Amino acid sequence: MRAMQNFHPRHFAIVPAAGSGSRMGAVRPKQYLPLLGRPLIHHALSVLCASPDIDKVFVVLSVDDAEWSRHDWSTLGGKLVPLFCGGATRADSVLGGLRAISGEAAQSDWVLVHDAARPCLAPWHIDKLVRELAHDEVGGLLAVPVADTLKRADPQRHVAGTVPRDSLWQAQTPQMFRYVMLRRALQGATDVTDEASAIEAAGLRPRLVQGDATNLKVTYPLDLHLAEWILQNREGARP
Repeated sequence: MRAMQNFHPRHFAIVPAAGSGSRMGAVRPKQYLPLLGRPLIHHALSVLCASPDIDKVFVVLSVDDAEWSRHDWSTLGGKLVPLFCGGATRADSVLGGLRAISGEAAQSDWVLVHDAARPCLAPWHIDKLVRELAHDEVGGLLAVPVADTLKRADPQRHVAGTVPRDSLWQAQTPQMFRYVMLRRALQGATDVTDEASAIEAAGLRPRLVQGDATNLKVTYPLDLHLAEWILQNREGARP
């Protein structure tokens, strides 16, 4: 790991993509499902690679990934670097990626972790996140206020209570933290489902940066159609 910097920190993106996407019920990993003629993951990678704020984009793949090489990634330029060091969980994959780039990343560099299954990432999402967190001591994440009424279920799927939605936010990605802070946090909390949870477990408070609902995560088959509609109708317009 490089020492602390006295100059402007760099920004690296890590995209964990070692999962199988079993809830999609598809024959191939979710990140490779076709979306508007390209693999689903291609859309987010394209935006990350095109961002002037991002220095490099690291994709963390399963060690036995046979699908990556079947696609053409050359249009994304020289920022894109595949890392075949993915683990059994998201946290394992992100931590593996952080270890793999230890010779390049300085302790104070920023790392933006983005879900491979969020293809509708837009340039303004990255821009807003980077600008609002530039001087934050901890870092933070894109998120949206919860709009729906939330119900807690019992084991039989009956309503066990209503959860007040005041002050509740739905976490999105990218999630942006300093390299050394994120690595240490994940080393101590490998069972978390996102990076912000690891930072919280370390006793820190990430900042919420408001995103929007178009930055959805593709989890079920219907989500793929919604993502297609968003991408086709976006036309580069910023909300």
